[in-house]
Amino acid sequence: MPPRYTFRDGRLRSRPLRLLNRVGRSLAAVGVAWPSLWPDSIVAAARKRAGENDMGSDSYREPLERYLQAAREEAELTSFGRLATRGMLISALANRIALAGWAREHPEIREERIERPWVIVGLPRTGTSVLSILLGLDPNSRSLLQWEAAHPIPPPTLATASGDPRIAKHARELATLARLTPAMAAMYPFGATLAQECVALHLYDVRTLGVETQAYVPSYGRWLQKCDMAPAYAQHRLALQSLQSAQPTGHWVLKTPNHLWCLETLRSFYPDARILWTHRDPGTVVSSLASLVNTAQALFSDRRDPKPAADEWRGKARHAIDSGMAFDASHAGGWCHHIRYADFMRDEIASVRSIYAHFDEEVSPLHERRMRAWLRDRPQHGLGRHVYDPADFGWSYEELAEDFRGYRERYEIPRE
Repeated sequence: MPPRYTFRDGRLRSRPLRLLNRVGRSLAAVGVAWPSLWPDSIVAAARKRAGENDMGSDSYREPLERYLQAAREEAELTSFGRLATRGMLISALANRIALAGWAREHPEIREERIERPWVIVGLPRTGTSVLSILLGLDPNSRSLLQWEAAHPIPPPTLATASGDPRIAKHARELATLARLTPAMAAMYPFGATLAQECVALHLYDVRTLGVETQAYVPSYGRWLQKCDMAPAYAQHRLALQSLQSAQPTGHWVLKTPNHLWCLETLRSFYPDARILWTHRDPGTVVSSLASLVNTAQALFSDRRDPKPAADEWRGKARHAIDSGMAFDASHAGGWCHHIRYADFMRDEIASVRSIYAHFDEEVSPLHERRMRAWLRDRPQHGLGRHVYDPADFGWSYEELAEDFRGYRERYEIPRE
């Protein structure tokens, strides 16, 4: 019987790191906030790591400042949380510098065409991970891998990719995270060579929903929902162009719910994108998401009340759905293919066939054989099972059903 995890299992278990946090609280009591979460310090560290100074532009600066202010004032980060946040941002900006330098030295990569990518825009917990894996099994398609998003430059080549030492490096990084919080490993599919949310590429401009999973930063979240996302998509496209230049790619398989509230920007960068919107009962989705986010944030914060973060992410789901529905209402049918979770899980291969048919294509025999092999051999809750209850956050399934009733009725989404 695999272990069962809830958001309450996300607390830090490492004794040395708990000691670090106690030291940090002692320093904070005398007015010393360590380590630094000020923009200039993080930018300087990123430039030192990259060995260069050129960021390509200063578009990252405002979102960095807003996020760090929110992290300092709202997130109640522990010393370990501050270290992790600082490390995340240094790595992202160092990747940005490396990407800008690579593009400067290899200007031809900007001529790479990202043609007809598959873009999955559904909320988390709606089958997006399985769908992205199945689409990526098409020999003509390619998923963005977790290690590639974390260590993109130099782009791995066909000759070197399988033995690239960055794979093992990222596997060790993920193994460390899994040891610190086994609950997260049961709730989210971590693996260096597994498909990654392409929102990780938006991190290079610090305009991403992803950074909100690590810290409770509501003021940054409100800004993100209204900001111009074009600079983040510019980094996103340049990273894909760089990776594709070293490994010729037919079609990328991309996914993140962040796309739902900036569909116009997404389509301006990828006008021929094949967009897939997965739908599932929001009661289940939002409850699971609230548990997942509280589990992630518990590793880095002294906050104990799960309701504020849960309410914040319920609002994010509401905003994403409302934005997607508004776009759908104002555009002719066919701009995306809608997929109900219940239908997809009943017959995944038939669902993939219907996706291809929607875009006037057919699943190849080899692709179907690969999908059947993966579905036959995939692990089932090997690291544990994620359990959640809306009552943990002061909600009920009936309340959530009423809150999202218009969405469920419009797309004929069954309740679970």
